[in-house]
Amino acid sequence: MTKVTIHEVARAASVSPSTVSNLLNGRTQRMQPATQARIETAIRKLGYHPSRVARQLRTGQVRAIGLVVPSVGNPFWGALARHLEAAALTEGYHVLLCNSERDPERERSYLEELWADGIRGVVLCSSLPSLDHVTPLLERGLRLVAFDRMAQAGDPPSLVNVTVDNAVGAQLATEHLLQLGHRRIAFISGSLGSINRKERFRGFRAALEQAGLDPDAALVSPDAATTQFGDVEAAELGRAAATELLRGRRKPTAIVAINDMCALGVCRGIRDAGLEVARDVSVVGFDDILLAELYAPPLTTVHQPLPEMAAAAFDHLRARIEGSATAGQSLLLRPHLVVRESTAPPRSKRGT
Repeated sequence: MTKVTIHEVARAASVSPSTVSNLLNGRTQRMQPATQARIETAIRKLGYHPSRVARQLRTGQVRAIGLVVPSVGNPFWGALARHLEAAALTEGYHVLLCNSERDPERERSYLEELWADGIRGVVLCSSLPSLDHVTPLLERGLRLVAFDRMAQAGDPPSLVNVTVDNAVGAQLATEHLLQLGHRRIAFISGSLGSINRKERFRGFRAALEQAGLDPDAALVSPDAATTQFGDVEAAELGRAAATELLRGRRKPTAIVAINDMCALGVCRGIRDAGLEVARDVSVVGFDDILLAELYAPPLTTVHQPLPEMAAAAFDHLRARIEGSATAGQSLLLRPHLVVRESTAPPRSKRGT
């Protein structure tokens, strides 16, 4: 079915396209009632539906931002979208959501489409080390906030980074296990190719070093060296990695997972091996998604202040869209550990 245009409405009402545009945009102060009635009749008869994007581009009032996340298959990103949308709606903005699976080409394509649709601000959440794939869009005027990513040398000067200190978070998780008496601690992750994941692994190693343990002898999931991030299959990745580690001769007594979905998969892998979470193997996640508290046993995890982070990301982005700020900056928030029932001293320390 061919879409009716504003020119067809103008012809049917015997007026100019600009007169129709005036009506659509509420500029009817000087319009004769008979003219307005003819245009409205033509719109109804022809079934005309104005393009919201085209209208916004003409008026310069694009009240929408983009959000590009790895995958809402991880509830953390779905929660971010909800909090960001809540912040945006209070200021009259809408949010358009895209899932990139951390693929640079897919991110570039999404940002090109958003730009073509009149979107001038985007929150990007892949945490990839390089932003070369989107730099041409930034040079054209796209405003960008990088979420869950620390600033890097060579970043565009206009870029804003909003994140927690991922290294500190992973260090807190590992130190908690060390304080309980664990010494055989494993780290499970997909690819370490993103900045946030590298920082979490760095925090894990730092805690071991400070405890006088050899970080190179740590039990690290083989998947940590792959190029697959596993954002969609995080739980399956955790389950498979835990199963493999628990088959080995040097089994871990505790596991630090790259995120909560991975940690929940780890918990299932522990049960698959005929063991119990906490009693036989302690588990710590990262993010503090809603499922972490609801799981049995409730998951010890690193909490990210997501509502505050989302609000800050939107505020920085809106300031740049509306022209009240131009220089980039970084906002680094401190996470904290939430201790629940998935961690306990190793059995050797309990005498059982």
